[in-house]
Amino acid sequence: MAKPLIGVSTYLEPSVRWGVWDLPAAVLPAGYHRLVQRSGGLAALLPPDDPSQASAVVARLDGLVVAGGPDIDPERYGAEPHPRTGPAYRERDAWELALIEAALAGGTPLLGICRGMQLLNVALGGTLVQHLPEEVGHDGHCGAPGEFTHHEIKPVPGTRLGEVLPEAVSVPTYHHQAVDTLGRGLLAAAHAEDGTLEAIEFADGDGFVLAVQWHPEAGEDLRLMEALISAAGSL
Repeated sequence: MAKPLIGVSTYLEPSVRWGVWDLPAAVLPAGYHRLVQRSGGLAALLPPDDPSQASAVVARLDGLVVAGGPDIDPERYGAEPHPRTGPAYRERDAWELALIEAALAGGTPLLGICRGMQLLNVALGGTLVQHLPEEVGHDGHCGAPGEFTHHEIKPVPGTRLGEVLPEAVSVPTYHHQAVDTLGRGLLAAAHAEDGTLEAIEFADGDGFVLAVQWHPEAGEDLRLMEALISAAGSL
C-alpha cells in the first residue's frame, strides 16, 4: 500500500543564506518533514501560492499539515495590532487560509501546529490573544529566542485528542499568542496548567480536524502525526 502523501505549508522568506547564496527561498524546519516520514507518510512541501490554486493542491493530498510560523495579521480577526505582534505575512496568511478552507470543504485530514492552530481558529471566525504573557502573568510558553521550552498539557477526556494522547504530557512549545474566542464548530481539546487553550478540534468529530499549540516536530512523540497519517490512509 502506498504511503499517504502529507502536504506541509512553508515559509517564504525574502533572504535565506546557504553556501555562497543569499536568495529568496521557501523554507521549513526539517523537523516537520522528518516527523511525517518517521510516522509513515510521504512529505510534500507547499510554499505560498495563488490562493485560487489551493483546492487543486489539496485534492492531490491525503492529508494536510499547517505549520508553525509568524503571527497572523490581526486584521484577519478584526483586531488592531498589539505592540508585541510581529509584522504581517499576508501572502502566507492568504495561502494557508485557502488550504484550510479547501481541506475542510473536501474532508481532507488536517493537523494544525502552533500558528496552524491559531489560523484554523481564525478561519472559522475565532479570535486570538495577541500577547499571552499579559494574560497569564509569565513567559512559560516561550523560551529564549530560537529555543523551545517545555510545559505540561492536559487533554480533555472524550475528545479525539484525548484518544490519541490519553494522559497529560510535557510538550515542546514556543508561542506568545493563543486562541481566545473559539471559532464555529470548534471545541477545546487540551489546556495548559495556566488555562491556556492548547488544542482544538471539531465538536462533531466528523473527519480528522485537529490542531495543537505546541510543536510535535520538535519532540519524539509520533502519536499526533501517526493519527493524521492513519486518517489519511483510510480515505
